[in-house]
Amino acid sequence: MSKKTKPQVNSGATRAAQQPPVRTARPAQADNTSFFKRYINVLLPAAIGLITWVFYQACLNNQLTNWDDPGYIKDNALIKDLSAEGLKNIFTTPIMGNYHPLTILSYAIEYSYVRLEPWLYHLDSLLLHILTTILVYVFVQLLTKRPVAAAVAALLFGLHPMHVESVAWLAGRKDVVYGVFYVAACIAWVYFARSEGSKKWKWYALGIVLYLSSLLGKPVAVVLPLTLLLIDYFEGRKLNFGLLAEKIPHFAISVGFGIRSLIDQKAFGSLATVDVHYAPYERIALGCYALITYLWKALVPVGLSNFYPYPLKEGNSLAMQYYLYPLGVATGIFLLWKFARKSKAIIFGSLFFLANIILLLQFLPVGGAILADRYTYIAYFGLFFIAGWFISGFFEPDGNHQAGRMVLTAVLAYTMVLGYLSNQRCQVWYDTTSLWRDEIEKEPVRAPNAWNNLGFNYFNKFNDAVDPAQKKIYYDSAFFLLNRAIELQPTFANPYISIGELERSVGKFTEAKANYYKAIRFKTIDEDANAYLGLAIIYAISHNFDSSAICFNLALSSRPYFPEAHSNFGNFYDMVGKPDSALKQYGISIAQNPDMYAPHLNRGRLLTRLNRVDEALKDFETALQLSPDNGEVYYGRSFCYARKGNKAQAQKDIEKAMSLGFTGVDNNYYQSMKAR
Repeated sequence: MSKKTKPQVNSGATRAAQQPPVRTARPAQADNTSFFKRYINVLLPAAIGLITWVFYQACLNNQLTNWDDPGYIKDNALIKDLSAEGLKNIFTTPIMGNYHPLTILSYAIEYSYVRLEPWLYHLDSLLLHILTTILVYVFVQLLTKRPVAAAVAALLFGLHPMHVESVAWLAGRKDVVYGVFYVAACIAWVYFARSEGSKKWKWYALGIVLYLSSLLGKPVAVVLPLTLLLIDYFEGRKLNFGLLAEKIPHFAISVGFGIRSLIDQKAFGSLATVDVHYAPYERIALGCYALITYLWKALVPVGLSNFYPYPLKEGNSLAMQYYLYPLGVATGIFLLWKFARKSKAIIFGSLFFLANIILLLQFLPVGGAILADRYTYIAYFGLFFIAGWFISGFFEPDGNHQAGRMVLTAVLAYTMVLGYLSNQRCQVWYDTTSLWRDEIEKEPVRAPNAWNNLGFNYFNKFNDAVDPAQKKIYYDSAFFLLNRAIELQPTFANPYISIGELERSVGKFTEAKANYYKAIRFKTIDEDANAYLGLAIIYAISHNFDSSAICFNLALSSRPYFPEAHSNFGNFYDMVGKPDSALKQYGISIAQNPDMYAPHLNRGRLLTRLNRVDEALKDFETALQLSPDNGEVYYGRSFCYARKGNKAQAQKDIEKAMSLGFTGVDNNYYQSMKAR
């Protein structure tokens, strides 16, 4: 019995034990795991994008500033014409020493919808940043197959305060435009490296298109071929002639764009440091100082500014501390080689950072700043990649998961602090006043441009103010700030021009002319144009018409796209009795900048006198759309209605003008409109 029973029990137990494997429990678990992974790789980047939006959305309320925003947007004729000819001009014309037509095209599209309302410009910049952040996640996940590494790198990229400048500053749009295409080109290269056959070369062609697009967003993308070599290294591709030959088109494109960029920068006068000369060995020291500063600001992003001036020299040389930075860089390279050369991730991330920051370390000086937050936009990816890789290692099968959860919690808390700092930094970029006040607080001595730009902002407020008490406050503030800029840098042309504008506006013509001529002495093309325009206006008011005409022509020869000069040249021709020439100049001014009310107002006045009343009314209507609270426009339009015999409407316009603070009403004319 027992012998018969035992096999039965064993066979039953065996069958029972074998039942679960026969069923589909394990495949179902595999399906659930696969579904979970797919879900995470959608959820994580979406969540990171949403978090970035939450912390950066403060910039959506921001305005245009007076730092490069006028040149790129407000006064840029290129963005105001999307015709075939306009598109040709966008893709053939450098702006302020930079050739980035895709960036300019993005402004042009926005302008076609909202003109100069800033909300859409800021929204698009933020969306481009979020898209780049999501692409960073995709790129890291593709390289590493580690969602934690991708999430950490993307979070750091999206929330880091050093990236605020590229997002919240409208003139910084070129960073987020080139960044999107740059990271996308890296992703395409990974697929190229891993593909076979015809599909491989489709990825290659796509990568070339993305690379060109990145360069057309900002020429600093010329370093992409080096980044592609680093991707090859991380992918384990063997360095040989074939690997280098793949990059020949990329390097050729880089050389072409690099030469074009140098030509454009030189023509604009950017290849110099304002008022200071540094020897080659000093530039090496300063470059190393910049490199180390970028490194510690990646970890502790404090003391951020929109402008980091060069250090002041002690006598004829730099302070000794700056010569320690090359030693620091050399030590860092040695330690990296000695202790981390076997880590692909650390080598890849470190060289990625170095390759993408090297051209921005001011060894070849461009402009007057030693550092810029925006220069880190793509370069910091390398550092964030290392952080993501290190943290994700805790979650590998042989990792310490418990320690990993603690580290990850700390990193998430750190990124929330970064997000808070970014939110605060977005608010600094709210408008011109907040921006330059922040700069002056941090650099009261080394940044004369901050005093000048804030002073010019108060000059504009003075022009717009109606209340005499307010006008006096703005005048005094502008005068103090502009003179402070001159004290700090006596050869700085801009504040002389701004003081000249200020003095001219209150009839101090002799003092204004003296300041314009001081500015001209320093020989910068753009400032020359402004100074000559100021002189031309003064000479016209003084009825020195020959000198005025000479100065107008000098201004326009220095800067052909100069709508303010064309508008005032129209006033000049009106004064000397040449209405056809005046109408031509007003037309050029309007074509170059359709958002200026003055040429519409003055052309409307001239057309009224020429009895072309219907045409004049159209100009006045446009002027009111551009400047709806301008009493001078209402007063000018009243003459149109008077000529048409509509005295009731003329009277309403006069009274509206007076209610808006316009003081130039002719009382006899007003009384004649009332006696209808």
